[in-house]
Amino acid sequence: MTDFSSLSTALGDMTVISDLERRRQKSRDFYWYSPVLKRQLDHVVADLVVEAKSEADVVKVLATCHAHDAPVTVRGGGSGNYGQAMPLKGGVVLDLSKMDRIKAIEPGRVRVEAGARLARIDQACQVDSGQELRFHPSTQKMGTIGGFVAGGSSGIGSITYGLLRDPGNILMTRVVTMEAEPRVLELKGRDIQKVNHAYGTNGVITELEMPLAPAYDWVDVIVGFDDFMEAVRFADALAREDGILKKLITPLAAPIGERYFRPLKSRIPEGQSLVLLMIAEIAMTDFRDFLGDWPGTILLERAAADPKRKSLPIFELSWNHTTLHALKIDPAITYLQVLYPPGEHLERVQHMHETFGEEVLSHLEFVRFGGEVACFGLPIVKFTGEQRLDEIIRYHEDHGCPVFNPHAYTLEEGGMKAIDRTQLAFKRDADPQGLLNPGKMLAFDNPDYDGADRKAYLYRSLDR
Repeated sequence: MTDFSSLSTALGDMTVISDLERRRQKSRDFYWYSPVLKRQLDHVVADLVVEAKSEADVVKVLATCHAHDAPVTVRGGGSGNYGQAMPLKGGVVLDLSKMDRIKAIEPGRVRVEAGARLARIDQACQVDSGQELRFHPSTQKMGTIGGFVAGGSSGIGSITYGLLRDPGNILMTRVVTMEAEPRVLELKGRDIQKVNHAYGTNGVITELEMPLAPAYDWVDVIVGFDDFMEAVRFADALAREDGILKKLITPLAAPIGERYFRPLKSRIPEGQSLVLLMIAEIAMTDFRDFLGDWPGTILLERAAADPKRKSLPIFELSWNHTTLHALKIDPAITYLQVLYPPGEHLERVQHMHETFGEEVLSHLEFVRFGGEVACFGLPIVKFTGEQRLDEIIRYHEDHGCPVFNPHAYTLEEGGMKAIDRTQLAFKRDADPQGLLNPGKMLAFDNPDYDGADRKAYLYRSLDR
């Protein structure tokens, strides 16, 4: 039994939070998107919260917690969706949000501490040299770079640059191990995948080097269509126009826009399906010419300098923010994370759209997937019970559309990451006592777990 009073004393002058309400607040993310996770995780709370301000602080916390046999769960901005940063076994939540220094900006790259917020990194890089991160989640304003790499996978910009798993999209991670004498490791190349999207289960990311792209003046555009599949075909065709610079292509079936986007309600005619877009200002003439060949109408256009765009950028209506807007109106909905594999993605989107209708309202995000155009689905699901939710998931998977289940909190059950021999060997080396975010990696806790029930994983195996 861990003596947390003794642990707190051993941490000396570090900031330690023991107040129950603040501990509960720092033990939560957006797990409540899922009614399943809300039922399973609502009770979770850390015994202590510790704020680190430097890598030396992280080393001290991990050494002290190892000596006290105390679990440690790392937290950034807390903007995850499926309990990634929730301390299932209690213990210490290690808050890295004060580790936010931007250490170096160079042509094509930025080096930052893990707690730096994504929006601040972009702003600094734009001011310094007209650059920005290649892509970011819709939670750009509150999300941290460490949290994005440890718990995210893709986002705004993935239509051009692919996913975090793709080579070159993370240049370096600096990681502290959980041992009696913690080590600091710098991982590059394929080794980065050991800690990419691993929920902090096998090392604490303290610093990263990320690639940058040219920062364009992005124009927010909403195009309306009478027919959803026509909107999807338009989105797919636009995704293949490599010369038209874009950062976001998000088709949404009616009535998502008119029902859930309160700030834009007057802009969206009844029955209109939408495509949300971010187009570079220099490409707008060519975009308009392209749109002229399609039966779509521009419902909204906001230039980069428009004050309204700054208060509600279009990307805050896309990706996981679409679900957030819907939940504010109707708490009885939830969502899924689906892959429509390239090649047959349009046919599979149409099949699911026609099969489920308003029970599963279609929301797509176009991305580059393995170098090809594909789309993820983040459909809005009418929740009528866990049994029906499981039936919807099984139907998708039986018809060739893998679901990365956002109603599961372990790495394997969510379907994002296959835990292979290389991953497990690194976990056993970096965290031999299993104290980092325990309960999130099935293969570590159960040597017999083989993942045979999964049809597909988003992240490739490292056993090559």
